[in-house]
Amino acid sequence: MTTSGGPFVSGLDLARALYEEGVRPVLRDVAPGVPHAAARVGAGSEVLGFDTARSADHDWGPRLDLFLRAEDHQRLARGIGLALAERLPKQVRGWPTHFRAGGGPLDPVGHMEVTDGPVDHRVRVHTVDTWAAERLGPKGAEPGARDWLAVPQQRLAEVTGGAVFHDGLGTLTGLRRRLAWYPDQVWRYLLACQWQRLSQEEAFVGRCAEVGDDLGSAVVAARLARDVMRLCLLLERRYAPYGKWLGSAFARLDAARTVGPALRGALAATDAEVREACLCDAYEAVAAQQNASGLAAWVDPTRRPYHSRPYLVLHAERFAQALAHTVTDPELRALPLVGGVDQWADNTDLLGQPRAIRAAVDAVGEGP
Repeated sequence: MTTSGGPFVSGLDLARALYEEGVRPVLRDVAPGVPHAAARVGAGSEVLGFDTARSADHDWGPRLDLFLRAEDHQRLARGIGLALAERLPKQVRGWPTHFRAGGGPLDPVGHMEVTDGPVDHRVRVHTVDTWAAERLGPKGAEPGARDWLAVPQQRLAEVTGGAVFHDGLGTLTGLRRRLAWYPDQVWRYLLACQWQRLSQEEAFVGRCAEVGDDLGSAVVAARLARDVMRLCLLLERRYAPYGKWLGSAFARLDAARTVGPALRGALAATDAEVREACLCDAYEAVAAQQNASGLAAWVDPTRRPYHSRPYLVLHAERFAQALAHTVTDPELRALPLVGGVDQWADNTDLLGQPRAIRAAVDAVGEGP
């Protein structure tokens, strides 16, 4: 049973308190003078800043990621874990530091629980290199273009989000700084690919409705709304989280004030013409933002017919091509406008397999 002696506290605040009140004093005794880094990074709603009281029902609570040098990790990690089990406070800010394992395959997560014995804590001891490889896949010191394309934005958000409470190593902070945002050429390529995605289905909202498939029209509109939201995140230099938090992340953008109402209108519409008009309002707002960015040549941001058919679209491929013309990196210029892995795959299980992703990314552009 999860117990708390007080109101909800954000997971990052709990992690900081766990480090300052529990972990750091133990480290002074069992690993004096050994440099370390302490942070809350990786998976978890608190890392993205979206945790609420509901988060406390599983895999949430006083948790910490501790990093050592490779040679120190080999000789000290196990002992540190055991010492923490014996000496950590039973609660931090009223929340248990002990986690009971789930009851079986249908409940594989950890649940906070008060204990009188050793604490089964959630302080994980890593090296920066092994942790980064697990999260991102094997990389060189300076990731290349395809390295960036093979990392889901959710993973990049997990590595660069959260908080670092102490970094006596410097390597964790350095990693986060290097990955804070895409290199300019990769960014331009991804933006071009996101506009290209929009262009592929713009006309289907009207075409589905024309043949009496209003449900299909609404489904396409929802897909396009999702792509617009991800485009806005790219334009404002924010990594897009996975589906659960996409809307929450979008709501924090400047674009949410102008684009958000139009997307809500499109999703709520029961009339295809209204749906199409609302989507075009959203397209035009994002197109204006694209033009204002100065990343590419100005493109007329107004709606227009889809060739000889009566459906109104932006013809988003115009923006894709304008951005593609600014990509000078030879490796990226040689690729089709397909993009990063999460611009063409959204299966959660696949996106959790870095080696499979990299193989797929490397296959793009190789021809039949």
